[in-house]
Amino acid sequence: MARSIRVLYRGVQGRVRRNFNWPPINKNSAIVITAAEWAFSGGIFGPTAGRPHLGEANVYVTNIGPHDPEGGDGGVEFHLHVDSPSPLDVIVTISVLEDVENFVTT
Repeated sequence: MARSIRVLYRGVQGRVRRNFNWPPINKNSAIVITAAEWAFSGGIFGPTAGRPHLGEANVYVTNIGPHDPEGGDGGVEFHLHVDSPSPLDVIVTISVLEDVENFVTT
């Protein structure tokens, strides 16, 4: 069964390395990560009130590497790219699928 979580990163610009630890992830997990600008809607609910926004900046993720627990929960490392002249708030959705079934070398 797939599971997903959203993580808000504030003030991101350029290429930054991120790590997110979450118990459902291990080194054999199949992971899908999406990213978009975050449009804060304001109000009393704080910065998490809003929605993904298709702005002018290119926002994307590369080099996704799940890992086993290393002194805590398992997790995933990745590079988050924000091609913008100024820092942006970015929402990342991390989806964990079932473990990879096989490893093949060609």
